[in-house]
Amino acid sequence: MFTYETADQKEVRRFRIAQFNGRMATVKAGESTVTGFVRSVLEQESTMPPRWTITIIPNGPKEEIKPLRPASRARPFAEDYF
Repeated sequence: MFTYETADQKEVRRFRIAQFNGRMATVKAGESTVTGFVRSVLEQESTMPPRWTITIIPNGPKEEIKPLRPASRARPFAEDYF
């Protein structure tokens, strides 16, 4: 799990929308970039200005999709006329 803290209301709105719609969100914190599903968005009520803690469950990198069979060797139809 990745925990991220922010005071930017626009960013918090983006995370809440991603959480509600079940979409992945991307956060760039310093040198690292984390992409994953938003688990929670919690407001810290005792701080001024308001701050939020966002918890993200990171996804591992996707594996390359390998073709199931080689590409067709047939010529395109247009090549017959040129």
